[in-house]
Amino acid sequence: MPHVATSPTDLLESIRPSARLAGDRLVIDDEATFRGSVIRDLAWTAAFSTDEATTAAAQWIVWEASQTLGAPSASIQELYDARARGEVSGFTVPAINLRAQTFDMARTVFEAAAAAEVGAVILELARSEQTYTFQRPIDYATFVLAGAIAAGWRGPVFIQGDHYQFNAKKYDADPEAMTEEIRRACRLAVDAGYRNIDIDSSTLVDLSKPNVDEEQRENYRRAAELTALIRTLETDGVTVSVGGEIGEVGTQNSTVAELRAYLDGYRRELDARSPGAIGISKVSVQTGTSHGGVPLPGGGVATVKLDFDVLRELGVVAREYGLAGAVQHGASTLPDELFHRFPAVETAEIHLATGFQNALYEHPAFPDELHREIEAWCFANAAGERKPDQTDQQFVYTTRKKAIGPFKRQLWDLATRDEILEAQRQKIAFLFTELNVNGSRDMIAAYIHPVPFHRPLPEALQAAVAAG
Repeated sequence: MPHVATSPTDLLESIRPSARLAGDRLVIDDEATFRGSVIRDLAWTAAFSTDEATTAAAQWIVWEASQTLGAPSASIQELYDARARGEVSGFTVPAINLRAQTFDMARTVFEAAAAAEVGAVILELARSEQTYTFQRPIDYATFVLAGAIAAGWRGPVFIQGDHYQFNAKKYDADPEAMTEEIRRACRLAVDAGYRNIDIDSSTLVDLSKPNVDEEQRENYRRAAELTALIRTLETDGVTVSVGGEIGEVGTQNSTVAELRAYLDGYRRELDARSPGAIGISKVSVQTGTSHGGVPLPGGGVATVKLDFDVLRELGVVAREYGLAGAVQHGASTLPDELFHRFPAVETAEIHLATGFQNALYEHPAFPDELHREIEAWCFANAAGERKPDQTDQQFVYTTRKKAIGPFKRQLWDLATRDEILEAQRQKIAFLFTELNVNGSRDMIAAYIHPVPFHRPLPEALQAAVAAG
C-alpha cells in the first residue's frame, strides 16, 4: 500500500535516497525509483494526508520534480495560434476530465500517449467537478503532474480549468458577487499551475433580447473582463490559453450570427480594458450534445443528433478571427463510430468526461459492495436533485458523480484498479487514433516551449531540513 506521510520530516525521509533537498531545490539522484514508488507515495500523501504542512510539502516536491524531470505544466496557446494561421490541421485535441483515481488515470493517459507518440492531449477539471470530487486546483495539478512523472513522461503537460461557469440565478441576484467567484477561481487556477482556462459565461446569454449582440452582451463582456484579469496573472512569461463559449451545452445549436456577435463584442470589450491583449484561443459551441448524456429509463444513454455541419461552419468563422476553431463539449458518451468525424470537420478540441466515469463504475471488476454503498449514498445525500419522472436507475446515473469525493480513498485504493485502468487505457488509445493525434509529439515540440518556474521552498520543509 502507498505510504501517506504524517509530517514534512516523514515525507523527506520517504523520498530518500532517490531524492533530496539542496538549498531550495529538489535534487533527484535515482530517477527510476522516484518515478516508481516515491511519486506514488507523494501523490497519496498530497491526496490523503491530514496535516496541511505535509500536504503542501508533497505538492511542492511534485511541482519541482515535474520541472526537473521534464514534465512541466504548459500552455497550449502557441499550438492553437499555429492552427489559426493554418500551419497545422486535421486533428482534434482531446481534453479529458479526470474525476476519479486522478493520479492513476493521469498515469494511464500519459502511458497511452507515449506509446502512440501523442503530445496533443489536455487533462482538465471543471469548476463544478472540483467541489464534488474534493479536488482543488492545487490538488488536481499535483495529481496530474505526479501521474505524468509516474508514466515516465517527458514533454509539456496541459492542465486546464474547464467550465469556469457563471451561475445565471446567482448572477441575476448579485452580478458582482458571482463574477468575483469566477475571478477567484481564475486566480487559484493560475496559482496552482494551470496554464489553460475556459471561461463559460454562456449561461448569461439572454435569447429574449431583440438582436444577437444584445443576447450575447453579458457573455462577451464578462469573458473579456476575465481574460483581462488572467493576463495580469501571467507572472512567468507564459500566455494562458483562454477559451470562450457562445451556447450553453444542452440548449439550442449555435449559429454563425451568434459567434460573430460574440467575437466582435468580445474584442471591443477586451481592447477597452486591455488594449492589444491576447484574446481567447478557441470557442465552445452547442451542436446537439448534453453533459453526461441523457440516461434512458431502462438503462443506457439516448442517441444524440450531433450537427457536424455546425462544427465545421463555426470553426471556419472562428479561424477567421484568429482562433484555433470550435470546441465540442459533452462528447464522451457518444458512439465510438462518430469520433473520427471531429478531425474531419477541423474541430479544435473535444471534451471527454462522463464516459470515463461510467467506465469505472460499470466495469465488471468494480466491487459490487462498493456499488451498493455508492447507490445508497446517492439516495441518502442527493435525493433533492431527483426529478419527478426519473427511475431509480436514471437518478443514480445522474448523481453518482457526487459520490466521487466522499468515496475518494476507496476509489484510489481499489484492489481491482489495474484491470479497470487497462480498459480505460484501451479507450484512451482508441480516442487518440480516432481524433488523429497519434504522432503529434513532434508538432508539440515545434510549437510549445515551456518556461521553467520554480516555487519557493515551503517553510515547513525548511524547518524539517534544519531539524534533520
